[in-house]
Parts: sequence; structure tokens; C-alpha cells
Amino acid sequence: MKFFNVKTVDETVNIIETHFAPIHEPVRVSIREAVGRVLAEDVYSREQVPPFARSTVDGYAVQAKTTYGASESMPAFLDITGKIQMGKRAEIPLLEGQAQYIPTGGMLPEGADSIVMIEHVEEVGDLLNVYRQVAPGENVIRAGDDVEIGEHVLHKGIRLRPQDLGLLAAIGITEVAVASIPVVGILSTGDEIVPPDKTELSPGEIRDINSVMIGSRLMQLGAEVIYGGIVQDEYEEFLARARALFGKVDFLLLSGGSSVGTRDFTVQVIEALGEPGVLVHGVATKPGKPTIIGKSQGKPVMGLPGHPVSALIMLDLLGVPILKQLQGESKDDFDKRFKARISRNVPSAVGRSDYIRVRLEEREDGLWAVPVFGKSGLVTTMVESDGIMEISANKEGILEGDHVKIKLFGKEI
Repeated sequence: MKFFNVKTVDETVNIIETHFAPIHEPVRVSIREAVGRVLAEDVYSREQVPPFARSTVDGYAVQAKTTYGASESMPAFLDITGKIQMGKRAEIPLLEGQAQYIPTGGMLPEGADSIVMIEHVEEVGDLLNVYRQVAPGENVIRAGDDVEIGEHVLHKGIRLRPQDLGLLAAIGITEVAVASIPVVGILSTGDEIVPPDKTELSPGEIRDINSVMIGSRLMQLGAEVIYGGIVQDEYEEFLARARALFGKVDFLLLSGGSSVGTRDFTVQVIEALGEPGVLVHGVATKPGKPTIIGKSQGKPVMGLPGHPVSALIMLDLLGVPILKQLQGESKDDFDKRFKARISRNVPSAVGRSDYIRVRLEEREDGLWAVPVFGKSGLVTTMVESDGIMEISANKEGILEGDHVKIKLFGKEI
């Protein structure tokens, strides 16, 4: 048994990246249904965006050289020869000394190279007085300024955002290949655990916080979640329930039962589900050391600590990377953090990474992180926290005012 041969978080993430990959073929979906899904193909544009040169303002299409030197005291005089309609081709070419009215988004006529804003002109019959000169290309978007034909516009592995889908619509792509939605099963363990809907607790009982919290986090990331219920600390029942759930899912999470103890069977269950079994038994972190990562029949299995804080932190640190591997998400998106300054000294022990809950405060001199201390079984400390801060294993702590990196708690940034 690979018993508490602890790994660092980085070592564990490397193991995850080595062992897990998308296990289903991509599916094609409408762009109207693709937000939050992971793109499974590189996208190249078959079109220019915009497809024609267009105005960015209401004004008059002109040749810039005919406005040079124009001012309030000495305007340029141009002949008005037409009015361009929205959504219509500009049929009349523009000659030197001429101007044509054009609305925002209108198509530039042949011969025009700039737009003078309507605020800087005055119509006098068929004559246009121009009171400000413009440069070539001013107030104009050229054909292909946004996207060129053949341009690589979206990379495989990104999680699609509304703006990405807008770009796809702009280039005429209405369906894309995305990763299949991973199915994750959650099985809670412990003689003391009871369902959240139990109204009256008996002495020694606690409600199942973790499955609700873990499942919600996974659904935030686009997973389908199957709740397997609660199993008592009895090996044969635990194994039977885990096997039944394992056959229905792509990723099995076992909540509780990962610490040292004669009645903790998570390691045995993972080994019994199939080879190679346990990959990591123990991670050099506080909280969350007794976390277990396994692989059985090609599927990931994770044993999370029973304490709620430990469970949610380790899910974000290691469970989320597993889920993202199953969806083929780009590694660049795995760990997004930002900087803040710590509000007080925080000691730490060398040899392990400490993850401290923090509350964020915007002050006159910038963003500050205020530690939220409390034992890993206290749910309210998570509610009061905005994120977590890492103190790396080679440090004995951090000093007030130091810049630290913050990962938002249970959120994507």
C-alpha cells in the first residue's frame, strides 16, 4: 500500500497531467449552447471581419486630402453627392471634392478613405462646410481589420466565454466541437454523516456538508453530478456502493475516509476498483494532507478529507485540474491568481504548503488580504473568505505588507 508517501501540490498536478486526458469524443453543439464548454478544436476564420470598410461614426465619407487645413475660420467646401443607407451597398463612387452622408456602420463608397464626424460639418444646401481636417483612415474600420481570412481566432482547450461565441457568430460559425460533459459521482462516508434534510440530529450526528459543496463547485465548472448518498464505515458496503457509482461516472469522488484510522477504507476501495490504484496518498499541505488521488480502469478517483475547509481547498487545488484534464482544457487556464498585500504576519512550517483563507479589502493603497483563521471543520470561515493564499513549503511565513498571490475561493477568474 502506498501509504502517506506525500507529494507536493506541484508533483501531484504533474501526476494528474500524466495520467488523465479526455475520455470521450468531442460533441458538436450550437454556439447558443456552448458557453462554459471547453473548445475541442482550433478555429480558423473563413471570412474577413468586417467584410467591407465601414464607418465608426455618423458623418460624411470624404477623401482626407480634401479636408487638409480645414478649420472653424477657414472651412473646406465639398459637394454633397449622396446618402449611404444602412445595410446597403454604397453604389455611387466618391470623387475628389465630394462628400456622402454615412451612418455609423455604413459601407464606405469607392474612393473614400475617411469620415468627418457630423459634429464638425455644416450642410448649406448641396454644399458641405467642413470645419476640421481628418487623416486617411480616421473613423473607419477597414475590411479585415478585426479578422482576416485564415486567421487562427480561437485555440483548442479554452473555456468558451460570451465574447468568444460572439466572434464565432461574426465569422459565420454556428456550431463548434466541444468536450463532452464529464459525469462526476460523489459518495460521502462516515458513521456520523446524515443527509442535509434531516431535521432533528441525534447526538454525534452531523449533516453532509461536503457533497453539497463539492457538487456545486463541480457544476460551476460544467460537470454533471451524481450523488451516491452516504455510506457507513464498513468496507464491504463501501466497496459495493463505490463500484455501483463508479460504473456510471467519469470521475469518482469519495468524501471522508481518507485519514489514518482502522475504519478508513478509501485506499482499499480505490485499489479494489482497478489498476493502477492509488497514485498519491498524502499531499504536503495544510489543510488537506490526507488527500488521495487514484486511477482505476482509466478513471480518476479522489479521496477528499472529511473536514469541509480541507475538502473544498483540495478540490480546487487538485480536483479541478482533474476535471479540466477530462475536458481537455488548456493548462494555461488551470491556475489563475492575482496579487494582494497581506494585512498581518502569518507564520508557517517549512516542508509543507499552507493555504490560508483570506478576506479581500480594497483600501486607498490597493488590495489587501486579511487572514480568516479557524479550524478546518468550521464552515463559517469559508463563507467569510473570498479566497486562499499559499505560503510555499520553503518559507517560514510571510510578513505584513508582503505581496501574496490569491486564488478566489470556489470561483473562476
